[in-house]
Amino acid sequence: MKTIRGNRRGRFAATLLMLLAAAAPVAAPAQSLDLQSAAMADAGDDDATDDQAQPEILEASTAAPAQGGDFYCGQRRLGQWFYCERPKAPPKTPQAAQQAQASATDRMKAITRQLDELKNRAILEPTEANVIAYVRYQREQLDRASTFSDTWQRALWQNPDIDYTLQRPVSTLGKRAWSDNRSATRDQMLERLGQRYGMFYFFAQSCAACEVFSPILRSVADSHRMTVMAVSTDGGPSRSFPNYVVDSGQRQRMGVPLATPALVLFDTVTRKTVPIGFGVMSADEIMERIFMLTNTKPGEDF
Repeated sequence: MKTIRGNRRGRFAATLLMLLAAAAPVAAPAQSLDLQSAAMADAGDDDATDDQAQPEILEASTAAPAQGGDFYCGQRRLGQWFYCERPKAPPKTPQAAQQAQASATDRMKAITRQLDELKNRAILEPTEANVIAYVRYQREQLDRASTFSDTWQRALWQNPDIDYTLQRPVSTLGKRAWSDNRSATRDQMLERLGQRYGMFYFFAQSCAACEVFSPILRSVADSHRMTVMAVSTDGGPSRSFPNYVVDSGQRQRMGVPLATPALVLFDTVTRKTVPIGFGVMSADEIMERIFMLTNTKPGEDF
C-alpha cells in the first residue's frame, strides 16, 4: 500500500511539473517583450540625450580656446589616462613694437614743424589763446635747450678727455699762460730750425707790398739766425736784401705761383720746398706758420 501511495504521489508531482512547464512559455514572451520595450525606450532616451549633448560639447569645444583656463579643460572629460592641454594664449605684442618709435631726427623735425605752425597761427590769427599756445610751446623748447646746455657743461667738467679748453684755454688767464708757453716753445724750435731750413723770398721792385714786407722778414731772419735767399722776379733790387739774385727759373722749378711777395721754406735734408705764405705777413705770423709747418701734424694744434 505504501508503494502504491508513493507512486501516486510521484505521478501527481510529475503532473504538476508538466502543468507548470506548459504554462511557462505563455508568460515568458510577455515578460521579454516588456523588457525589450523598456530597453528600446531607454536607448531612445539615451540617443536623444546624446543628440542634445553633442551640440553642447561642440559649442563648449569651440568656445573653449577663447575662454581658456580651467573652464576649457573642465568641459573635456577625457578619462583618467588622458590629459588636457590648455590652449596657449597669443603672445602679447607691446604697443611700442606695434608702432615703431620715431627716431630722434623725426621727433626734432616734428617739434620744429609744430613750433612753426603755432607761431604762424599766432601771427595770422593773433588771438590770446593762439599767442599763449605758441609762447608755452616755445618755452618748453627753451627749457629743453637749457637742460642740454647745462648737461653739456657738466659733462665737460667731469670728463677731461672731451674738454677742449684744456688744449686751448678760453679764459683770459688761461689764454695768456698758454700763449706765453707757446711763444717760448716756438722760439726755441726756430733757433734750431736755422740749422736745417732756409727760406726763399721772391719779390719784385715794382711790388708795393714787397717794400712793406721785406723789412719784417729781415728782422725775423736776423733774430732767429735763419738764412734767406732773396730772388728778384723783375730784376730790381731790395734795400732789405742787397745780396739778392735774379730769378733764372728757380720759381718755376719750385712750382711757386706768380705772386709777390712769396715766402718758401726749404728743407736741406729732404731737398723739398714748403710754401709759407703769400702777401704781407707780420713777424709773429711768419714764425707761427714756420713752427706749425715743421713741428705739428695737421689737426694736432686744434
